[in-house]
Amino acid sequence: MSSAITGRAERAIKTGRAGRAGRGVSPWGIAGGVLKYGILIFGAFTIILPFIDMFLGAVKTIPEMRAEPPVWISRDPQWGVFLEVMHLLPMARLYTNSFLVSISVTFLVLFTSALAGFVLAKYRFPGRDLIFGFILATMMFPVFLFLIPNYYILRHIPFVGGNDITGWGGTGLMHSRLSLILPFMVSAWGIFMLRQFAVGLPDELLDSARIDGASEFRIFWQMILPQLKPALATLAVFQFMGIWNEYLWAMTITTSAPEMMTVPVGIWLLRDSLDPMRNLALIRAATAVAVVPIMILFVSLQKYYVKGIVMTGIKG
Repeated sequence: MSSAITGRAERAIKTGRAGRAGRGVSPWGIAGGVLKYGILIFGAFTIILPFIDMFLGAVKTIPEMRAEPPVWISRDPQWGVFLEVMHLLPMARLYTNSFLVSISVTFLVLFTSALAGFVLAKYRFPGRDLIFGFILATMMFPVFLFLIPNYYILRHIPFVGGNDITGWGGTGLMHSRLSLILPFMVSAWGIFMLRQFAVGLPDELLDSARIDGASEFRIFWQMILPQLKPALATLAVFQFMGIWNEYLWAMTITTSAPEMMTVPVGIWLLRDSLDPMRNLALIRAATAVAVVPIMILFVSLQKYYVKGIVMTGIKG
């Protein structure tokens, strides 16, 4: 009896394998796979192409930049252009300012977004939906609309930077890195993203912690934050990248405080070169140096980034 059952099982396994093998070599299946990977390869190449052009263009000679048809790979790479950028710009100071501002803003946004998203997702109180709708509505306003209000608020803070009780007489926070950090410490998009992620967390997890006597902040800090790790990593990548590349507000503030200039503002200063083609090579080289931290951050958090995007999109 057992041998008969074993024989039938083996035949069933062989039949299943043969069926799967037969389906696997279907012409339509092969064509679909080729089309799918072809589209992915084309999309990846389209995204990578500007970076390749930036790195290759930075080391071209001036005649190669003006050549028709365009020259993609230089026959005489000008590697010294990177040293020239380091000489023309105080890259150490620019990098320091950009790192301090970007890291500070990123951590503040992660904390405020996680806390607000958790409250809006798991607590029921009057006006909750109205508050959430107001937060979403702020995303419709362009950033430059807040330039003047933010400037006046930071400049006229009482008792700071030589100001009196009315906020006049000094410079406020205009000569402090806090002026580059405070306007970005809360992100409406970050709150929305983490709220959508927190909605899917089971309420039973919170109830069991309350039964055990945990405080609300302890529940948030020790139970909710670890569950939000993929979404936090995704938000960290976007936020760090956005602040690292932020130019308009940084340019407004650092006009009167050059010691606080960030990398994008330093690159902008290169536009004043008398030779436009040489200026283009310097800008490309400086930009290539500037994108390295973002590329490292993205590669190191890529696993969490993809998981966070997928899981945030399927939350209710």
